[in-house]
Amino acid sequence: MPAQQKKLIFCTAGVLSFACALGTAAAIGTQLWVRGTSLCTTGALLVNASGPELHKFIGEIQYGLFSGQRVRQCGLGGRPFQFSFFPDLLKIIPASIHVSVILFCTVLIVFALVGAGFFMFNAFGSPYETLHGPVGLYLWSFISCSCGCLIMILFSSEVKIHHLSEKIANFKEGTFTFKTHSEQFANSFWTILVCSLVHFLNALLIRFAGFEFPFSKSKDSGTITGAVDLMY
Repeated sequence: MPAQQKKLIFCTAGVLSFACALGTAAAIGTQLWVRGTSLCTTGALLVNASGPELHKFIGEIQYGLFSGQRVRQCGLGGRPFQFSFFPDLLKIIPASIHVSVILFCTVLIVFALVGAGFFMFNAFGSPYETLHGPVGLYLWSFISCSCGCLIMILFSSEVKIHHLSEKIANFKEGTFTFKTHSEQFANSFWTILVCSLVHFLNALLIRFAGFEFPFSKSKDSGTITGAVDLMY
């Protein structure tokens, strides 16, 4: 492949990595990871609410990695409530998983920036070390993609398996009991998915530029080695 096309491919991959780093950093600070609704079961049972009457007992909830907000609905109108994970909810959430998600987000940002720098270096410079060459580019892309996948797996398990939304809805509720009515992942969570796909795409771009995947053996080298063995 001509050098100009390789430069264009490396520049594209570098810009995509940098955009992913910015997107992940923006996603960490938002409250748009999960959106849902919670049903006040205690209030609904007290008045035997059904059908359209249930809407008076369904409140909203949304949160991110550090904070969130919920609207408490128990038949007397909505009452907004702001909360933060640190230190308010630290005792009721799976803290180890939550901290791991934040840690992997930080690692994703760092390696996405590192990958963007090396992509630009390979586009406008001359690779002179292994980590500056294609093997290093594969390495940074693989680490970034793996971190993105781990973030989604850990956060999904925290929300779905450990019922994070329900724990937040029942935080400091002595009399009323809330149950998750609906729940869906929001924009920031899908941003991480897009970033993971972008880093996987970067690996394909490196291959498209003419560089073999690491640890792959070409057929020609195997043929030559076999011929040499037959000579002896």
